[in-house]
Amino acid sequence: MSAYQGRFAGRTAVVTGGASGLGKASAARIVAEGGKVVLWDLNADALAAAANEVGAIHVAALDVSDADAVAAAAEQANKALGRIDILVASAGITGATVPVHEFPIDSWKRVVDINLNGVFYCSRAIVPFMLANGYGRIVNVASVAGKEGNPNASAYSASKAGVIGFTKSLGKELADKGVIANSLTPATFESPILQQLPPSQVEYMRSKIPMGRLGEVEESAAMVCFMASEECSFTTASTFDTSGGRTTY
Repeated sequence: MSAYQGRFAGRTAVVTGGASGLGKASAARIVAEGGKVVLWDLNADALAAAANEVGAIHVAALDVSDADAVAAAAEQANKALGRIDILVASAGITGATVPVHEFPIDSWKRVVDINLNGVFYCSRAIVPFMLANGYGRIVNVASVAGKEGNPNASAYSASKAGVIGFTKSLGKELADKGVIANSLTPATFESPILQQLPPSQVEYMRSKIPMGRLGEVEESAAMVCFMASEECSFTTASTFDTSGGRTTY
């Protein structure tokens, strides 16, 4: 049971990548703390199961790299929720794990499309609803890879660096409009996304964490929910770190 019962009472959220990992954990906590959520994910089967488990009131199976699909889903979410107060943009993929000179162009484009363009499309579609209500919290999930770069993960690192830069720009645009936008930069944590990586890459990332372990999804979900709450009221266009000491800036 959350220590913050009722923190999201009357609040509504759209969570991308909501069928698993950090998206699902964040959505579950928002609901446990009194909020209502809509889940978006590409995996329709996992999405249905997650919605039942989390208690989502609406779902949309969509690819966040499809701008038209995102815009349509945002309209549906606003109708289902009555308003949209929170966006948690957690959908992401790792792409190939190879040196730059061997990196498949299709994989590069797909990673950038989902991890960076998808974040842009989601904010572009949802920010107008927040502006109409004079309130919003946007949490864009980036990565320590976006700060430091991981070898053999150039597309992922570049896309997450882009998320950080995009969020800084967005947060400054909205700073005086009641809408706050920040990014989260977690180190590697236990999540289904690790299945996309070879064990050697996971071990490399673990070795870079001073605490000597991977994170737990609940640790990052707790930070997401602070960022998504009214308590986060004087920090915007910034990054929050859950990296076990790997990145401290």
